[in-house]
Amino acid sequence: MKLIIAIVQDEDASKLIATLMDSGFSVTKLATTGGFLRSGNTTLLLGIEDDRVPAAMACIEKVCKSRKQVVTSPMPMGGAGEVYMPYPVEVVVGGATVFVLNVEEFRKL
Repeated sequence: MKLIIAIVQDEDASKLIATLMDSGFSVTKLATTGGFLRSGNTTLLLGIEDDRVPAAMACIEKVCKSRKQVVTSPMPMGGAGEVYMPYPVEVVVGGATVFVLNVEEFRKL
């Protein structure tokens, strides 16, 4: 038995949950917040049999694609007063961070 913990962007979460459920997986959704851009993330938990891990990973890879996004980042503009001006920066967002853990015991009550 495995526990998959998948951290995905909010905009990918609904489609991923639907894809996983259509493929016969039970999913628990947790709302979380990312640290880098303080963007909304969703953490999904899946308790599955070892042989179903590749199918779950295929669903995640199919839905959660990396993409570029322009964000405004404050940047100091010289001097002692250090005035902060918004500065557009292109960053890569999306994709998924996935952990696959061994589960010693699983009970569904």
